[in-house]
Amino acid sequence: MGMGTRKWLALVLVLALVIVPLVGCAAPEETDTEETVTEEPKEPYRIGAVLSLTGTYAGLGAPEKNTLDMEVARINADGGVDGHPIEIVYEDDATDAAKAQAAVVRLIEQEGVIAVIGATGTGGTMAMRADIERAQVPQVSVAGGTVITSTFSKWVFQTPWSNSLVVPFTLDYLKDKGIKKIALITDTGGFGADGLAVLQAQAAKAGMTIVASETFNPGDTDMTAQLTKIKASDAEAVVLWSAGKEAAIVAKNMQQLNMQIPLFGSHGNARTEFIEGAGAAAEGFKFAAGKILIPETYGEDTLSYTVATDFKERYTAAYGKGPDTFAGHAYDALYIITNAIGDLDEGFTPSDLRDQIEKTDSFVGIGGVFTYSAENHNGLDASDLVMYEVKDGKWVLAE
Repeated sequence: MGMGTRKWLALVLVLALVIVPLVGCAAPEETDTEETVTEEPKEPYRIGAVLSLTGTYAGLGAPEKNTLDMEVARINADGGVDGHPIEIVYEDDATDAAKAQAAVVRLIEQEGVIAVIGATGTGGTMAMRADIERAQVPQVSVAGGTVITSTFSKWVFQTPWSNSLVVPFTLDYLKDKGIKKIALITDTGGFGADGLAVLQAQAAKAGMTIVASETFNPGDTDMTAQLTKIKASDAEAVVLWSAGKEAAIVAKNMQQLNMQIPLFGSHGNARTEFIEGAGAAAEGFKFAAGKILIPETYGEDTLSYTVATDFKERYTAAYGKGPDTFAGHAYDALYIITNAIGDLDEGFTPSDLRDQIEKTDSFVGIGGVFTYSAENHNGLDASDLVMYEVKDGKWVLAE
């Protein structure tokens, strides 16, 4: 092989080494050159919650917080509200009105919340009012005092049935049972004092005579002295108005004094804490409250029943026992606020949110069907109530 041939073969080999790899590579397909834009996460909507997680109303505040935790997680898992996650900033007022007032100031001034849920109690709710109105931030209370919405503020709404609904409902029931003489025992806290005022105003209208009236303080551990006075009267029934754990002590003290007349309570006693605390003394205790304790009372073919049973099943699965009425109050407050947020455009103000909350119309909640207006910030009526009795340690419908 000549020199020229060898050079030619070498050149062919070099070219082969360059070309073969190129042949083995497919030409890249044309692709869309536009980059996928990842949307920035939206800022959370921050809602304050002033709850009684300690103190005499801790049995109310705990299910309220449970509900808010569970429902916020559900909302956020579903994308939040218009892409904004919901964040709850909690404050424990320890069932103390002064602490509730300090808590709402911190939530507004330091946490920048756009609305406030709470307080658990009537006293705490009212203590927050001046700062709510000064800051012009909407408040949805989960307390049942009449004064919360009867002493009207455009910034304050309420989810429980107020004493002005529950007291007449209860007195009408007593009247139907032929009871005409009643004794009152009420706590001196905001809810009890409010209930006492409504009972005094409504008793005569229902054909009732108040033959004895006694009070006790939150935190008291024995009401024997007050009940001894009541026992000496000619009362045909005792009406207890309190939302604290002390209500169970009243029932136990009545049993110890062998008082044979029936004991009636308020919607503030619609919780398992009362039954557990009073034990056998709870037997026969009657009170008016909403329908969540026995959801069939909503009517099994209604949307209210569907909403309530879904909530009850999820709550029971999460916490090992069914929800009480206080859990329902928190559910209603949260969704009244978040539904209103969902109806507003981006960049809304707390004042815009207040206006939208006031437009709540036929919202099917746990406490009932809510319709607010410029004159009515409670939104419920007596048709949302039923009378219960404790029998064998459980709630049943009273006859």
